[in-house]
Amino acid sequence: MSQLVTGEAVVLQVRIARMPTRALACAIDVALQGVVLVVLISLLAGFLLGGESSEALAVALIFIVVLLVAVGYRVLMETLTRGRTIGKMVLGLKVVRDDGSSIRFRHALVRTLMWFFVDFAPWFAACPGIVASLMNKQGKRIGDMVAGTVVIRERHQPMASPPLFVPGHLVQWAQSLELSRLSDDLANSARDYLARYTELLPGAQIALGEALAARMAAVTAPAPPVPIIAPAYLSAILAERRRRELIRLSTHRPTQTGPFANPSYAVPAGPFTPPSPYGAQAPVPAPSPFIAPPPPPGPRPATVNLQGWAAPGSNEAGWS
Repeated sequence: MSQLVTGEAVVLQVRIARMPTRALACAIDVALQGVVLVVLISLLAGFLLGGESSEALAVALIFIVVLLVAVGYRVLMETLTRGRTIGKMVLGLKVVRDDGSSIRFRHALVRTLMWFFVDFAPWFAACPGIVASLMNKQGKRIGDMVAGTVVIRERHQPMASPPLFVPGHLVQWAQSLELSRLSDDLANSARDYLARYTELLPGAQIALGEALAARMAAVTAPAPPVPIIAPAYLSAILAERRRRELIRLSTHRPTQTGPFANPSYAVPAGPFTPPSPYGAQAPVPAPSPFIAPPPPPGPRPATVNLQGWAAPGSNEAGWS
């Protein structure tokens, strides 16, 4: 783990990418560039051989293609993806500035030019970049030092949602809070702070907590009746906000719209009865208390046939 200090003087804990991982990512990028170069040069050679072109023109075109693929690939990818190439994406690496922010075009351009002409230049036996990366505590090569960048590992375990709760003696205060001015961005910042609370240094825990608590206090009311630390204050507000959101979602029932909508489908027949997909059904009338129920059917009387033995139902047709 290493530390990066942001522009707001907040210390971030990050994992620095070391030489073996960066070398593997570089090998993936070089392999992809080699495939693209072979394809483009083959197409270019077929075009040049098919017509009457001078040797100087062929050399110039090949040099331009090599330069665009070798330099343009890294500059374009790191600019568009904010510090990633395909090799870095595969291994979960990212180039960031020394303050942890995303790089821009000038950083990508400086890193790429230094990569070709200093760090791994053939006239230096490709040694300066390797030596600098091994000697620097953050694994920086010369291009990173000049551009003010560092390569970090961004692949980590997903951040768990922090447990939110309201202290028992502050339940009534939390229920009386006015939260209409609390924005989603501020709530997400407070949630991220609580999730990363144990990863921060003690000074950053206090500084960030007090800053977020002050921003929360400016958009919520009333103030807590008793003194409370910043993490507990933020947790109570977020827990109350989540409780109200769950209540709102549980009481809101979206209505069905469209040409095939059935208005009676969304209206349940009772508080615990699911709606009928076939519309409103006619109620079945209850039996009247003044109508006597029909007598239960009894057994048919047995008759004696000509042979002299009892045959139940023999008096019906077909048994004569």
